[in-house]
Amino acid sequence: MRNDVTPLTPGPGQESVWDYTRPPRVEATTDRIRIRFGGETIVDTTDAVRVLETSHPPVYYLPRSAFPAGSLEKAPGASFCEFKGAAKYVTVRGGSARAESAGWYYPTPSPGYELLVDRVAVYPSAMDSCEVAGETVTAQAGDFYGGWITSRVVGPFKGEPGTMGW
Repeated sequence: MRNDVTPLTPGPGQESVWDYTRPPRVEATTDRIRIRFGGETIVDTTDAVRVLETSHPPVYYLPRSAFPAGSLEKAPGASFCEFKGAAKYVTVRGGSARAESAGWYYPTPSPGYELLVDRVAVYPSAMDSCEVAGETVTAQAGDFYGGWITSRVVGPFKGEPGTMGW
């Protein structure tokens, strides 16, 4: 287990994920978010919220209404976050592509996380591409947390092998 975490120093216009709080905070953003999947743009919105938690790159939650009709369908499975509550999963469709359980949402989020109501997050690794303010994101390693890495955030980031104890 890697416990010798040395946070990187953010440069101008950057944030360190080690300055994010635990429990996580939720904040609105007007950055333009685009998601492409199956050769189509399935989201293009400036109405998003970010969940920011210590050691994690931001996770973006987008309004269900930003997705085209039929692009989200219920998927099997559920999970529980000690902060946000019970999550359910969705399969994402775009063009002829289908990504099983590639998104999630909180039908009734815990107090303090009400901004997540009627919003969906997706794993960027399951999409053709995800963008924040015109920059293509890199998916957080490990495909468990679903964080979106851009040049505006510095780590190190939880998710790599040996980081579960952080």
